[in-house]
Amino acid sequence: MNKLYTSIGVSKQAVHQYARRQRIFDNQLMQLMEEADDLRREHPGCGVEKMYHILKPDFIGRDRFVETFMQLGYRLKRKKNYRRTTIAGKIYYPNQIKGLKINAPSMVWQSDITYYRVKDKFYYAVFIIDIYSKSIVGYNVSDHMRGAANVQALKMALKENKAPKIHHSDRGSQYTYKTYTDLLKANSTTVSMALSAQDNAYAERINKTIKEEYLDHWQPQTFSQLKRQVKRAVKNYNNKRSHNHLEKRNPNDFINYWSTLNPEKRPVITIFDNEN
Repeated sequence: MNKLYTSIGVSKQAVHQYARRQRIFDNQLMQLMEEADDLRREHPGCGVEKMYHILKPDFIGRDRFVETFMQLGYRLKRKKNYRRTTIAGKIYYPNQIKGLKINAPSMVWQSDITYYRVKDKFYYAVFIIDIYSKSIVGYNVSDHMRGAANVQALKMALKENKAPKIHHSDRGSQYTYKTYTDLLKANSTTVSMALSAQDNAYAERINKTIKEEYLDHWQPQTFSQLKRQVKRAVKNYNNKRSHNHLEKRNPNDFINYWSTLNPEKRPVITIFDNEN
């Protein structure tokens, strides 16, 4: 072996040091995989790069982490959403948010409806998101698409949060439902609506996140399970899931961080239809 080390130009000590470092790395990687598995149980649709920013390992860089965990089988599979959930009503409110600059929570909320299939039946979920903090402020899961479900989601949001200056949605009849718009106007909220799905991109993204990163992996088998798992998903999303746009913070941590900043230091975002 000494002759081999000499022929390849390395010392016996260097070989042993490399082997020792590799054993340490392997042990750290095994521990990290256990943490990754725990994270995936709580956030089953969490992407590999996002896992890195949540776990914050100190012995491996982002690129190597992503490459390693992709090779270990942590890549996610995505599926497409085809079912239509809203039909444009005759009432229309103009889009008040495109190009708007905001720097605080409860300036603009956005909402949309999505479906989820359990066995041979479709159920429907309404989510309301605060665009600035990315927090889900209200939601409702129901076995119908009537406007009453949206009203329940809005009441939840208003109970725990300051009413927004603007509420934005698509033109679905659930959002032109008089009880819904009256509740917004009673809180001095301006009603804003989109002409296209691209103008409602933040809410559409929440639908995709909750379904693809949580429900598709948990696979609820009953309506009761679906409601419990949506509640769990919203809690995990708001309290644990980090966002690139929130400086790698989760929504609740970002709100706490934002509250410590002087007004002139608070981040400003511009609302575009493509969510950039």
